[in-house]
Amino acid sequence: MWKKIFSGMQKNDDASDKSYLDELVQDQLPQHVAIIMDGNGRWATGQGLIRTAGHKAGVKTLKRIVKTCTALGMNALTVYAFSTENWKRPHAEVDFLMNLFSEYLAKEIDEMDQDNVKIDFIGRTWELSKGLQKQIADARHRTRDNTGVKFTVAVNYGGQDELLRMVQELAAQSQRGMIKPEEITAEMIEAQLDTYGLPPVDLVIRTSGDMRLSNFLLWQTAYAEFWFTDINWPDFTPEDFGRALYEYCHRDRRFGGLSKK
Repeated sequence: MWKKIFSGMQKNDDASDKSYLDELVQDQLPQHVAIIMDGNGRWATGQGLIRTAGHKAGVKTLKRIVKTCTALGMNALTVYAFSTENWKRPHAEVDFLMNLFSEYLAKEIDEMDQDNVKIDFIGRTWELSKGLQKQIADARHRTRDNTGVKFTVAVNYGGQDELLRMVQELAAQSQRGMIKPEEITAEMIEAQLDTYGLPPVDLVIRTSGDMRLSNFLLWQTAYAEFWFTDINWPDFTPEDFGRALYEYCHRDRRFGGLSKK
């Protein structure tokens, strides 16, 4: 059903001749996909380039995947762009990444708005530069009424930090007499998370070979399916994305119960 939409999209050399995108059924797609976009630096090194070239190439891949989500009519996509631990990287690389975020918003916001994408950002965004904070606020405001894919960028984000902030807020409410500890529910916890309003993560995709969460959406991925690939993020194509979705659709999700198959 997606043949016309994706006919011009490049397949990865490792993929079979079968088009996974053509095999997808819309009502079986995950509601919320989270991607750990790993391997930009490794891709650049393998190409004999500096690491920053990998980050630039990764931005182009991200645009293609957001476009694919829009074409598929998917509900939510969350990507891990910059973690609270990434500040440990060399200053030059961190500065480049921050500038790249700014350039991405400036260049892509018009097209994302036209595509009905609703963009949001999670993490400690108040610690970013004033200029980037303004761009984030403007992008949120501009796309707030869009009804297409909910595209969330995790920047200066850490899952443990998010949970710590949630605990501190609920503890403060308890201290003020607003709630009793025994009254705290899962819904109250979720209301304090950065992703409040989004459905739980159904599928986590991680590129470049590592098989770990790396402090990403720890609460939200409690029942998520995982899909790992050795492909570095700049080489990750819409067809690769389609394969991950196709395999997700054919898994048996039991949520602690018995198989329905």
